[in-house]
Amino acid sequence: MSNPAQVIRPPNTLRAKVGGGFGINADAIAKAEEALKAMSAQFAQWLQDEIAKLDKAQADIRTLGYTPETAEALYFRAHDLKGLGTTYEYPLVTRIAGSLCKMLDDPARRMGAPVVIIDAHIDAIRAVVRDGIKTDDHPTGRALAETLEARVAEHLA
Repeated sequence: MSNPAQVIRPPNTLRAKVGGGFGINADAIAKAEEALKAMSAQFAQWLQDEIAKLDKAQADIRTLGYTPETAEALYFRAHDLKGLGTTYEYPLVTRIAGSLCKMLDDPARRMGAPVVIIDAHIDAIRAVVRDGIKTDDHPTGRALAETLEARVAEHLA
């Protein structure tokens, strides 16, 4: 007994929606890059604003204690920096904030995070921005990131 199969190919409507194939509109990319370049003069201030929010989250932990609320606030600040560091021309901040987020990602394990490792991440972010260490090509930046990531891995193991 044969079982004939029929292949049904649905129409590819994505091509029509993105406008003329799978290529990305070069004009749109150029405009986005131009807009980003125009805003780049403000990146340093915006990064400082994010660090101030991180500092406040750290101060709240010191004042109010390491509670689920203060831990969550810190996590959100770190998560913001993880997303914005590279945009603000500091991929090392993204990496360090990503390490902190990894330790705090799971709300069930968040309260077990050692405050000393949390503080080390915050201090490292502050230091790399203060000293203009933007990437892990810098030996100090690489050493900071690798050490913090190792402490997080040990903690999570």
